[in-house]
Amino acid sequence: MQDIVGSKKMENGIVVFWMEKEEKKYESFNYSELIDMKINALDLLDRPKSYKVDVPGHKLIVKK
Repeated sequence: MQDIVGSKKMENGIVVFWMEKEEKKYESFNYSELIDMKINALDLLDRPKSYKVDVPGHKLIVKK
């Protein structure tokens, strides 16, 4: 799981960013995927650091 450091609204979803070593990586999620994961898109945009991304599983989770 990677800590998300930022997020950006795209045409059909949201892209999230995290750091691996010195490199900024990203993964995009469409709105249907966010709904299926019960992720609030507006909250993800407003508070991206409250989430983690599971890159191999292509999932987002809320930090505890």
